[in-house]
Amino acid sequence: MRVPKKERQRLLGELLEQNPFLTDEELAEHFSVSVQTIRLDRLECGIPELRERLKTVATRTMYEEVKSLQSDEVIGDIIDIELDQRAISLLDVTEDHVFQRNGIARGHHLFAQANSLAVAVMNDDLALTVKSNIHFVKPVKAGSRVIARAEVKEEQSTGKRTIVEVVSTVNDETVFTGEFTMYRMTERKQEDSK
Repeated sequence: MRVPKKERQRLLGELLEQNPFLTDEELAEHFSVSVQTIRLDRLECGIPELRERLKTVATRTMYEEVKSLQSDEVIGDIIDIELDQRAISLLDVTEDHVFQRNGIARGHHLFAQANSLAVAVMNDDLALTVKSNIHFVKPVKAGSRVIARAEVKEEQSTGKRTIVEVVSTVNDETVFTGEFTMYRMTERKQEDSK
C-alpha cells in the first residue's frame, strides 16, 4: 500500500535524519516509488542531494578535532569523530580503486581507510600503528560506498598502546574487519585515576 505524499515526505525527512547516506535509489526502493518521485519529494522538502548531505555532515564533524593526521592524510571522509572513543568515515569506491580485470577494489584502499581512521581517532599528536590483524570478508566493487566505523576498545598496561577495532560495511554488510594496536606518544591518563 502506497503512503500518501505528505506522509511519505515526512517519513523521508525522518529517514534521512537517521541515515544521511541513503541514495535516491535506496529511498525509492524503501518507499516503493520511482527515483524521480524521491527527487521531487526532496526538492519540495528542501532536502539536498546525497553529495550535499554528506558535505554537510562532514563539515559538522570538524576535521580540526583530528590531532594525529592532516585532513588530506585521511583516506575517505570522516563524518563523525569523538577522540579516543569512536569515529566513522566514508569512502566511495571508484574505477581508480579497483582492478581493471574484475572490478574488485584493491585491498590496500580498504586497509588504508580503516588504518587512517584508527590513527585519526587517537587523541594524540603522534599515533602510529604497531600491528594489525585484518580480514577481508567480501569483495567490494566500483560504485560501492564503504562506511568504516572505528571504536577504541582498550588500553594496554603501558598506557601508550591502544586497541582500535574497525568494521567496514557496504549496504550494512561487513566487507572488512581490523584490530589495530596503536602507539601514542603520550601516556593516556586513566579516567578512574585521581
